[in-house]
Amino acid sequence: MNRRKIREQAFFLVFEKSFTGYEIPEIVSLAMESRDLEDNAEATATAQGVFDNITEIDSIIDRHLKTWSRNRLSRVSLSILRLAVYEMKYVDSLEHGVSINEAVEMAKKFSVSQEASFINGVLGGYQRECEAAQ
Repeated sequence: MNRRKIREQAFFLVFEKSFTGYEIPEIVSLAMESRDLEDNAEATATAQGVFDNITEIDSIIDRHLKTWSRNRLSRVSLSILRLAVYEMKYVDSLEHGVSINEAVEMAKKFSVSQEASFINGVLGGYQRECEAAQ
């Protein structure tokens, strides 16, 4: 499974958790039973990493929403942002630009086009914050 497919699978897990509240391993197990989900340890670990660090990830998102609040975001957008911020903060092997680009592409694929530029702006703000901190 290529990196894009792994990221999409992790997105589906993060998105599904936003509805069910189940733990990631339980979501994976149920998804494998009910639909054609290929078990991928990296996707599962990524989704689990998002929720292991959810407080800090949501704090980062909140700082860069400007006049918006997390409650106003669609679950698709919030899930994409959570996944991208997790990658940017905790996955050293990925460049921030790659995570941002992939998040924008997921927004185009799974949401409306206006969400893509919004997500790009939020993540771009976080990237600038990271660069300033270095």
